[in-house]
Amino acid sequence: MSAGPEHEVSVAGEGASGVPLPSATPGALPVPPLAQAWGAAAAVDSLFQTLDGARDRLTIRPSSEHATWRAIPDEAVAALAEQASAERRMPWPQPLVSHYARYFRDGNRTDYEGLVAARQQRLTRAVVMAALAQRVPAERDRVAWLDEVIDGAYLLCEQSSWSWAAHDDVRDRNGHVVPDRGMPFLDLGAGEVAAQLAWLDLVLGDALDGRAPGLRKRIREEVLERVARPFQDRMDWHWLGLDGDVHNWNPWIHSNILTAAIILIQEPELQASTVARCIEGLDRFLASVPADGAIDEGFAYWWNGAGRALEALALLEEATGGALNADIPVIRGLVAFPHRMHLGHHWFLNVADGPAKAPRNLPWDMLGCWADRLGDADAASHARAFETGQPDAASGLGRVLHSLFRLATGPAVAESAATAKSAAAAPPLGGFSYLDSVQIMVAREAPGTASGLTLAAKGGHNGEHHNHRDVGSVVVALDGVPLLVDAGQPTYTAETFGPNRYSIRAMQSSWHSVPAPFGLEQGTGAEFSASVLRRPTAAEPRFVLGLGEAYGIGPATDWIRSAELDRQGSRAVIGDRWSLAEPPGAGTPDVVIHYLLAGTVNLGPPGTATVSPGIPDDRNGRDAKLTWDPASAALEVNEWNLDDPLLSNVWGASLTRLRFSMPAGSRAAGAFTLTVEATP
Repeated sequence: MSAGPEHEVSVAGEGASGVPLPSATPGALPVPPLAQAWGAAAAVDSLFQTLDGARDRLTIRPSSEHATWRAIPDEAVAALAEQASAERRMPWPQPLVSHYARYFRDGNRTDYEGLVAARQQRLTRAVVMAALAQRVPAERDRVAWLDEVIDGAYLLCEQSSWSWAAHDDVRDRNGHVVPDRGMPFLDLGAGEVAAQLAWLDLVLGDALDGRAPGLRKRIREEVLERVARPFQDRMDWHWLGLDGDVHNWNPWIHSNILTAAIILIQEPELQASTVARCIEGLDRFLASVPADGAIDEGFAYWWNGAGRALEALALLEEATGGALNADIPVIRGLVAFPHRMHLGHHWFLNVADGPAKAPRNLPWDMLGCWADRLGDADAASHARAFETGQPDAASGLGRVLHSLFRLATGPAVAESAATAKSAAAAPPLGGFSYLDSVQIMVAREAPGTASGLTLAAKGGHNGEHHNHRDVGSVVVALDGVPLLVDAGQPTYTAETFGPNRYSIRAMQSSWHSVPAPFGLEQGTGAEFSASVLRRPTAAEPRFVLGLGEAYGIGPATDWIRSAELDRQGSRAVIGDRWSLAEPPGAGTPDVVIHYLLAGTVNLGPPGTATVSPGIPDDRNGRDAKLTWDPASAALEVNEWNLDDPLLSNVWGASLTRLRFSMPAGSRAAGAFTLTVEATP
C-alpha cells in the first residue's frame, strides 16, 4: 500500500550517494546487511571500476550470439510465438487520455493499466520473436519482427507518462487529469518500462541500429529524463523508505532502475552513482526483513517485493563480476517464505491484498535457483513443482528472458521442458510453520501430502502493508483446498488505497473469520493488534491470541481466541471465550462471530453444516463438516454474490458467511467453539 511523502532520516554516517546511513557506533542503528557485507565495495568510487564492462558480464546475451539462443527449447516459446503471431498484424493497444483521466474522475484504474499492460506484453513477445528470428536465415522474418519491436518501443517513448494514473501526483499538484511531461512521476509503472527498454536494448541493440538508427538514442534519452534523473534529483519518493516504512515498492522500483542503469547509462559516473543509490535503497528493504523472513504483505506480494530484491542482488553480482556477492544471511528466510504459506495444489495462505490461488506466470525458476544456491531442499522442490517451462509475457521481459536462458543453459537443456517438468520434485508440504514476526501459523494434519486438514491462523496488527482487518483470522483447507477462507484481493480502484479503503467488503473484519464483540469492526493502525498468549509448536499446533486490543474494547484478554489442529482427532478447533465490559459508544449489545466459507454450504441438523468444494477446478474434493453447540448461538447465513472478476475467478459465483450471534445471557461473558472435520 502506498504511503505519503517521506522525510530524510538523520543518523550517523553518509552513503555513497549522500543518503544518510546508520553507523556502528554505540547507540546507533544497526548497520544494514548490504553495507555490512559489501562495505566500500558498494561505494561510488569502487563501482566506477567494477561496473566497467558490466553489460558484457550479464547472463542475458544479445541475439547475435546465436548459439545460446538456439539452445532455447522450441516448446518453451510455443505459447509466446502463437500469441505474437496472432497479434502482429493487429493495431497496437492504445491507452488514451480518457483512460488515464478515469482514475481521477470515477476511480477506475483498470481501463488505463490494462491497456498499458497489453502494450508491454505484446512488446515482450515481439522481442523474444525478433531475437529468435536472428538465428534463422529468413530475412523476411527478421525484418518483420524487428519492425514489430521498433514500433512497440517507439510507442513507449511517445507515451506521455510511464507512471500509472493511480500513482501520479498531477491532480494534487495542479488539479490536472492529464500527465505532466515536465514532472514525471517515478513509480512501479515507470520502472517497469525503463527495465523493459533496457533488456530490449541488450538483446537487440545491434539489429536495431541496423534497422532503425536513432531509436536506441531516443530510448536512452527517455530513460534518463523519466527515471534516472528524477531518481537522482529527488529524495521525497515515499517508496525510498527513508522514514522506516519500507514496502514492496522499494525493491520493485530499485531493481528496475538498477537494470536500466547497468544496461543503458553510458556515462560512468552517473551509472556508478545510480547503482550506489539503488544499493542503499535495497539495503533499507533488506534491513526491514525480520529474522524469520516473513513478509507482512503476504505470498502474492512476495514476488514483487522480496522476489525483486533477490533478482536485484543476482544482477549486481553478475554486473560486478562477483565483487558484490549476493549470498547474505537475510535472504535465507525470504527464500523459504513461499513454501511455508502453501496450503496445497495452487492454493496459498492469502493475508492482505492477495489472491488465494497463485497465478501461473510466477517466476518459480528464479526462486528455485536461489534455493539451490542456498541448499534449501524444501524451497527448491517446492519451486520445481510449480515451474511450467513456458514463461508468460505478463511476468515482464526481464523475467521471461531469464527463464528462457535458464532453460537454454541449465541441466535440463538436453531434455525437453516437459520431460524436465515430469521429473520435478513434489512440493514439501511441511507439517508446521510459525512466523513470530507476523504471528502466522500454518499446521498440516498429514505432512508431505495435501490430504487432510490444514489450519492457518493469523495474529498481527492492522497497520500492516496492504492491510485487511484480519487480526485473529483463520483459514482451513481440506485436501489442499481452502473452505474457511480469506476473500483476498478485489479489483483495485481509487478507494482501495484512499480514506474509504475499509468501506470495501473484502477488507472488513466483518467479512473475515473473526469475532465482532458489540458488533464492532476492528480498528485501523498498528495499535489494533493481537497479543500472543501461547505460541504454537510443531508437536502442539495450538495458537492462542488475545484480541481485545484489535477492537479497542479493553485489554487483549477481554477476548481470547484459540486455533488448534488436533491431529489425533483429525479436526481443526477454533475456540473463543470472552469477558466484556459495557458496550462502547459506537457499539451495540450484540456479540457476534463470523466465518467466511467458499463452496456450497448445506445446513444439517441443529449445530451442523457441510461445505462442499464449489471452487473452480476443485469440485471433486471431500466435504468439510462444521459442528457447534446449537444452544450457544443463533445462526444467520449471508450470501456474498461476487461481481468482482478478481474474486469470482478464484472462488466462483459467491462466498457464504455464517454469522453466529450470542444469546443475551452470554454477551458479557461466554464461549463458543467451532469444529471442522472431513466427511468420510
